[in-house]
Amino acid sequence: MSSSRSDALGLYISVPFCRSKCTYCNFASGVYPASDHALYVDRLISDLAAARAWAERRNAVLPRRVDTVYLGGGTPSLLAPELLSRLFAAVRAEFDLEPDAEITVECAPGQLAELTLKALVAAGVNRVSLGAQSFIDREVKSCGRLHSRAVVLAEIERLRAAGIDNLNVDLIAGLPGQTFASWEESLAVLAATAVPHASVYMLEVDEDSRLGREVLGGGARYHADQVPTDDDLAQMYSVAIEKLRQAGLEQYEISNFCRPGMESRHNLRYWQRRPYLGLGLDASSMLLEASPAEEGIEAGRVLRSTTTDDLKEYLAGAPLVEESWLAPAQQHEEAWFLALRLNDGANVAAVEREFGRGMVAPALKAVKRLAEAGLLVFDGQTVCLTPHGQLLSNDVFQEFLDLRAEEGPANEALQLPEKPSALSSQPAPPVLPRH
Repeated sequence: MSSSRSDALGLYISVPFCRSKCTYCNFASGVYPASDHALYVDRLISDLAAARAWAERRNAVLPRRVDTVYLGGGTPSLLAPELLSRLFAAVRAEFDLEPDAEITVECAPGQLAELTLKALVAAGVNRVSLGAQSFIDREVKSCGRLHSRAVVLAEIERLRAAGIDNLNVDLIAGLPGQTFASWEESLAVLAATAVPHASVYMLEVDEDSRLGREVLGGGARYHADQVPTDDDLAQMYSVAIEKLRQAGLEQYEISNFCRPGMESRHNLRYWQRRPYLGLGLDASSMLLEASPAEEGIEAGRVLRSTTTDDLKEYLAGAPLVEESWLAPAQQHEEAWFLALRLNDGANVAAVEREFGRGMVAPALKAVKRLAEAGLLVFDGQTVCLTPHGQLLSNDVFQEFLDLRAEEGPANEALQLPEKPSALSSQPAPPVLPRH
């Protein structure tokens, strides 16, 4: 196991509280009584205190040094200033935060009180992610968002005035009523803000959101009949890559763009398979096994765990809902499809060093097939998605998930779907935390 994967830890803290539930949202979040906020922070603090003993009982390494912290949701900025202060104090009591640690908090535009902002700055927060989703007022209103373009722009200036310049803005392609013209307008407004980071997600259509269920059922509630087609989504995605590149925001991951050196260090941790501890509702963790790796390869087992997505259960003290050890063969599959999310791609020598040539050989056969299909490019050292491969990324990743099957897609001629798959806003769950 390489030292780069075990030298420091990332913390992800889920805060599921929202002022309103967006129609497209499929996360474990919602509108809950304010009285639950203090109870929730109490549980988080308790989990922080118990984390080291839990890891030791499972023979997992829990580094004390932390170089990234991410509060996601939900809307973490809805917590009262004193609750945020208590939470960050507990984090610092249990872990050693690096002096230059990246500390990110997700905020909904227009829902960041002045005292809360001061508390975040005092706690060391140096990065904020704003869920704008669109700069077209009618589009954000149609999906239940409570802000406007003017509010987002004012929030960006407020944050900068408070000393937080490391800002991310989220956009979603595929919102009801969105057109190519309105999409380009949103991209242009985002570019004009000169923020150093942007995330562009494609609308996820599934049973876990109200809008998704309506689209799948052929209904019109939540303006489901106005959702752009998959072909339109693919074109919007391609336009976003080009327009953001022209604005100085280069794509470095399927859904993420930044100015030089401004990548999200916390999210890179997931794609690089470095350890993280997830706390709170529907949070995931990935820790390394403490015992030595198998001789001849670097990979040892990895512990993955998730928490309940039911707030009542969580506040009542529910234990982890899932806990499993991943053997090197399973990690090998992840190593490919997580690295392929990054524009830098997968380094074959590094994968062979970690897992051994014997395990990697079938993957290289899949790489060859996918390269012949125009979905990957392989220069003998690095494997990367092509632009077409990015549009079909879920299908490409499935090839690597099927590596251990004796029969199946990975051992047959590659069959391409007629239409591009909609890009997911997250890697295939449950591999990564959903935030």
